[in-house]
Amino acid sequence: MSQAPALNGDIPVGNWIDRWVPPVARPYLRLMRLDRPIGTWLLLFPCWWSAALAAPDWPDLWLFALFAVGSIVMRGAGCTVNDIADHKFDALVERTKGRPIPSGAVSVKQAAAFLAAQLVVGLLILVQLNGFAIGVGIASLALVFPYPLMKRITYWPQAWLGLTFNWGALMGWAAVKGELGVPALLLYGAGILWTLGYDTIYAHQDKEDDIMVGVKSTALRLGAATPRWIVGFYTGTLALIAASGWAAGLGWAFYPLLAIAGVELYWQVAAGNIDDPADCLTKFKSNRFFGWMLLAAIVAGKLV
Repeated sequence: MSQAPALNGDIPVGNWIDRWVPPVARPYLRLMRLDRPIGTWLLLFPCWWSAALAAPDWPDLWLFALFAVGSIVMRGAGCTVNDIADHKFDALVERTKGRPIPSGAVSVKQAAAFLAAQLVVGLLILVQLNGFAIGVGIASLALVFPYPLMKRITYWPQAWLGLTFNWGALMGWAAVKGELGVPALLLYGAGILWTLGYDTIYAHQDKEDDIMVGVKSTALRLGAATPRWIVGFYTGTLALIAASGWAAGLGWAFYPLLAIAGVELYWQVAAGNIDDPADCLTKFKSNRFFGWMLLAAIVAGKLV
């Protein structure tokens, strides 16, 4: 029987980073959250969905690979920005005080230099795309950098995260078509609502600490009414995805597979416990399965 990984706060220890990576590099990989890939998946799937939606038939696998590497790098850059901005808050919270900056493993200056290196790598990947997609990608930085400040000024930072994390819904279409279209815009809206759902679940892990350090979240704003709101967010997600598929001319196979994917979303609410942090994390991570199921639905809708 496998055992849960040991944790230092929210950082897994004794995993592949500790076994295979030289000590000097370990804090930087943890700054990127490379040992916690769910965030990369949540950033990547809108890119893949949109690129598949825009493809004439089978998706371009080279483009999928570029988006995969780009999502790893840019998710790492986003986490680095977040940790630089929040390192003083993180030092006050038991779950986050072991992170590289508050623990002293990486200084703020070192983290800033590492951020610059990640952005250079991201730019090298971006310039492999067409000119319109490059412009769309650069525009995303206007959302990435302000995000860590949102939790200090609004109870809806999850909405800003939705705007940021689902930019790939625009990027994928732009990379294939060299323009933006209605299906991509509908998919982007769906992604924003999806993020409002899953990240509100995630935020319920931290609600007591958030009150202590004075930051805001939808978990605090919605409180006990959260499950009803998440049902609304996810219902809107599925409706906009269905509209996106219709606008893109997907075949009949898309719709039953989308319905099956939707069951996973509603399961998160029906079986979830917003007062159990471990359960919140489990339900949050389960969105990876929704991502794969929706991708399969889009590809089937293209091919059938």
